[in-house]
Amino acid sequence: MDILFLPFLDKPLWMWLGFMTLVIVLLALDLGLFNRGAKEIGVADSLKLSAFYIALGLGFSVFVWWQLGSQSAIEYVTGFVVEKSLAMDNIFVIAMIFGFFAIPREYQHRVLFWGILGVIVLRAIMIGLGATLVSEYGWVLYIFAAFLIFTGIKMLVMGEGKSDLAQNPLLKLMRRRFNVTEELHEGKFFVKKPNAEGKLVTFMTPLFLALVLIEVADVIFAVDSVPAIFAITTDPYIVYTSNIFAILGLRALFFALAAVLHRFAYLKQALAVLLVFIGSKIFVADLMGWEKFPAEWSLGITFAILGAGIAYSLIRTGREPELVEKATEHLGEQKGQPGSTG
Repeated sequence: MDILFLPFLDKPLWMWLGFMTLVIVLLALDLGLFNRGAKEIGVADSLKLSAFYIALGLGFSVFVWWQLGSQSAIEYVTGFVVEKSLAMDNIFVIAMIFGFFAIPREYQHRVLFWGILGVIVLRAIMIGLGATLVSEYGWVLYIFAAFLIFTGIKMLVMGEGKSDLAQNPLLKLMRRRFNVTEELHEGKFFVKKPNAEGKLVTFMTPLFLALVLIEVADVIFAVDSVPAIFAITTDPYIVYTSNIFAILGLRALFFALAAVLHRFAYLKQALAVLLVFIGSKIFVADLMGWEKFPAEWSLGITFAILGAGIAYSLIRTGREPELVEKATEHLGEQKGQPGSTG
């Protein structure tokens, strides 16, 4: 059993294997026991499942504290909160994608499950590359930090334009190069159908197109979120575990919040300020002569920024109904449109 104590990315192998075993068990329970078959997940069940994943993610910090110390535990919680917050942008985009393809709620869970499974693998690759770069070239952290500041300022100054999925280059390419059905086939990603020549061939369904776009969207969002977590800590174990725990609860959070996303009209501005803060920490620490920006301050300021953004959003959208209409329009809700739009 000595092999379990061999170091892997600066941590004993058993810590990595234990975490991955926990993730696999959670995914197996989710798909194989709690959510077998196509069914609509209600808001109440979503809130319970979301609360469970958040409690589990925060509870893991106790294990981190026990094994790695209080500093690492605070960095883990900060990373978890930041990643969970940045995942809200994913929820906006996922809602838009499901609306565009008119995916019924009973099939959305299947798409999100396989989407998150792909995200776990993709994030592992991106974080592994990031950890290698940071360990070999310390100055890469300053590039990450500058990128976060630039991204946050850009979000604040320019905002975000409306997205027309019908003009998405990847979607156009898939429809042009592959056989794609015009309609859904229950919860299937692929179906066998005769083509124009009468030959039986495999067709992609709109459900699979939605899955591909969600995966691509996460890769794009990871360009922000991965540098953000490395600006908090360079420990690969804390980076990956906080990332994955935040993502595991994303599916449940989507079903819980999809109906009230319009109430978070100003959350994007809060996330922009958060990116600027996270990026600036490295430069502030250097100017002050600190080894690192104090983890306690980082966690407190993160909560303050997000809390202010959520509170302001709820107050403004409660007083100004036109903001709700604008946010709903931004999500691109197209409930009555067929999946073949565009």
